Amino acid sequence: MDLCKIRNEISRGESIYNIPLRVTFYARVSTDKDEQLNSLDNQILYFKNFIMENSNWKYVPGYIDEGISGTSVKNRTNFLKMIHDAKKGKFDLILTKEISRFSRNTVDSIKYTQELLASDVGVLFLSDNINTILPDSELRLTIMSSIAQEEVRKLSERVRFGMKRSREKGHVLGNNVITGFTKEKGKLKIDEKEAKMIRRIYSLYASGEYGLSKISKILYEEGYKTKKGDYIHITTLRRMITNPKYKGFYCTNTVMTKDYRNKKQIRLPMDEWIIEDSKGEIPAIVSEELWDKANKLLKIKKVNYLKNVAEPRVFSKRYPYSGNIYCEHHNSKYKRVNNNGNSYWICNEYATHGDKTCKTPKLYEKELDKIFKNVYSYLINNFDEIKGKLINIYKNSTFNACNEIEKLKKEINNLNYKKESLLELYIEKVIEKSEFETRNDKYNNKIENIKKEKKELEKKDINATLKQIKKLELGDFINENFERLSKLLIDKIVVKKSADKTRVILNIYINLFNITYIWDYNNFEKISSLCSHNENHDSNNCFRKRKSK
Repeated sequence: MDLCKIRNEISRGESIYNIPLRVTFYARVSTDKDEQLNSLDNQILYFKNFIMENSNWKYVPGYIDEGISGTSVKNRTNFLKMIHDAKKGKFDLILTKEISRFSRNTVDSIKYTQELLASDVGVLFLSDNINTILPDSELRLTIMSSIAQEEVRKLSERVRFGMKRSREKGHVLGNNVITGFTKEKGKLKIDEKEAKMIRRIYSLYASGEYGLSKISKILYEEGYKTKKGDYIHITTLRRMITNPKYKGFYCTNTVMTKDYRNKKQIRLPMDEWIIEDSKGEIPAIVSEELWDKANKLLKIKKVNYLKNVAEPRVFSKRYPYSGNIYCEHHNSKYKRVNNNGNSYWICNEYATHGDKTCKTPKLYEKELDKIFKNVYSYLINNFDEIKGKLINIYKNSTFNACNEIEKLKKEINNLNYKKESLLELYIEKVIEKSEFETRNDKYNNKIENIKKEKKELEKKDINATLKQIKKLELGDFINENFERLSKLLIDKIVVKKSADKTRVILNIYINLFNITYIWDYNNFEKISSLCSHNENHDSNNCFRKRKSK
């Protein structure tokens, strides 16, 4: 219905309740507690009956948000849907209980009521007796919204004051689950079983002989584990060491609320924390001296670390197998260990926590060198046959490349369609500008990457590639160029155990091929010679074409 006509009828003395309108409602509660949800049910029933009992009005199903704060609208899905539907002309009037239900932010209240009026939709705040269709409504709405916003600010201050008073009375606020303590009637009591572990952590770290990773391993061996039976993570250990409650102190100012309206918080650095003696209200598990010593050491290590990373180091592959060997069980890289000139490679998990977590054995470097010399010899001795296989692979890949280009075109079209839909949502104000920009950038990046991939496929000249393959020749320079060959050719080595757990299988990825070796004590045996390529071939015992990255 035309807003001007409604205003004219009201100015002639007609009541809003006597004008034929399509009417909906908006209801919200700020928590999902039972009593709040019961209140919401009552609101819904009230609005539904209120609208349907008026013969002049046509009922339009309402919009409800549960367990969401009113200080900001960006997380209120159904509120935003209501604004979107209003612009589509689905109703003429919105009923809501009061301004604080609609928004406790003055800017939002004015912004959205103005947007609704621009779409010929009014809002009737029943408890505040404000009808936005009337000319004087904006002034009254601004005043009432400011009062609602001020209430939020005062509430935030009252909560902070209440928390301070609770601490003064010896009540500990926050998380009930603090390792080493139990909580009874708001006060902490020492849990001696867990406190023993806390004291052990501080004692080990303050000695200066152990890092957090080593302490995690020691605790595991002594039976101190997570509830799932895992190692205690070093992040958890760091938080325990920096928690002032363990020395009997309160700690405040650990976070700062950037804006009381959206309640966003940022964690403050430890230097800005306010740490106060609880004067016995929090029982100390460790002495103040031990706590200070451990934290001083932690701070020194952090400073030294930051100095080291201030100028980024450039890493290079120092050894032929660096960064290329992976444990299949953990997807963890192998690291090199030099023991009196006898070098070997082990899984990082094994190196950190021992054989309790990883049963994959060491790979001695001398044995690995033997394997790869055999691999390179095999490639050279069978190179004519390999060239033939490569030619067939490339010939067969021509059709696949064309199909792949078509798939990429469809992906680009699909992403462009999503961008158009996203733009429509932004224009209709269903989503905020920040969300639009983030999602739009994401789509643009995807499109750009796909275009690059498509361009690379289109650039490939299959005939030129075949000519290059036919001209390939290799000389016998394995021993002289072993390290260089390894760094250039080895892509990945995956280590796994055989089903009978008596042997180790190495899946070696080199260029287009995967070669499987079995390691049995000190003897390595290549399973089979070169076999014909077949995508459906289910044996691991041959050269296979490797899917390109």
